[in-house]
Amino acid sequence: MPDTQVAARLLTQNEATIIAEWLRLQEVGSGLGSGRISSAELRVQCDRFLTLLRRGLADGGEAVQDAAFTELRDMLRDLSRSRAIQGFTPTETATFVFALKEVLFGLLQQDAATAWVLSRLLDGLGLYTFESYQRAREEVIVRQQREIAELSTPVVKLWDGVLALPLIGTLDSERTQVVMENLLQNIVDLNAEIAIIDITGVPTVDTLVAQHLLKTIAAARLMGADCIISGIRPQIAQTMVHLGVDLNVVTKASLADAFALALRRVGQSVTRPALATRTGA
Repeated sequence: MPDTQVAARLLTQNEATIIAEWLRLQEVGSGLGSGRISSAELRVQCDRFLTLLRRGLADGGEAVQDAAFTELRDMLRDLSRSRAIQGFTPTETATFVFALKEVLFGLLQQDAATAWVLSRLLDGLGLYTFESYQRAREEVIVRQQREIAELSTPVVKLWDGVLALPLIGTLDSERTQVVMENLLQNIVDLNAEIAIIDITGVPTVDTLVAQHLLKTIAAARLMGADCIISGIRPQIAQTMVHLGVDLNVVTKASLADAFALALRRVGQSVTRPALATRTGA
């Protein structure tokens, strides 16, 4: 009988013992104590894994990438993604597979050939789980960065026809795209004539940042809106002069100055109310 068939039969005959010992070994390393996963949920995952592993071995699978283990790989990929979102570490996630290896070694001390097949297979599955976790974690980080970029570039309506876009932090190519999309969409939705881009929160303006600003300004102009740059600090002004950067747009030192200019351009003004004259006592 092939070694894979022997391994599948061994898993079937000792299923209850394997599951119990496997769960015991994971009590410390799987995050049970942190409340991130319940004992019942972990048992369902173990049952599912063992079933798919036994099925793949019965179909003659020996290596992780064999077609017999397609469902098992899908299950591990989903498990890794779920645990990455839940905050498990890579080690805690991979322990799900490697703890089973320790259990099976105790059952295979007299069968070296079958032990070797299962050992090599579980090593591969453990590494696959680790790699799947890393990919899932990177996807989560990218998604969070995208969401933060969208939240950190709000477009504010200051007046009819006047928008403000306060920028905070470094302006890179990816964030410039988000800024541009948000600004252009709001120009269309609110029929804005003027967009104030406030860079008070931008730590420094170099040639690359200036290029990103120019792209945003050019795109806004194509949509029929004039731009005003506010928040030009003395240090940024000196840097821009030293680099020879010309934004070719009206700039103001503060958002208040830019807003006052924008109001004048749309035919509005803000004045202080005259103090009422008191008559008689």
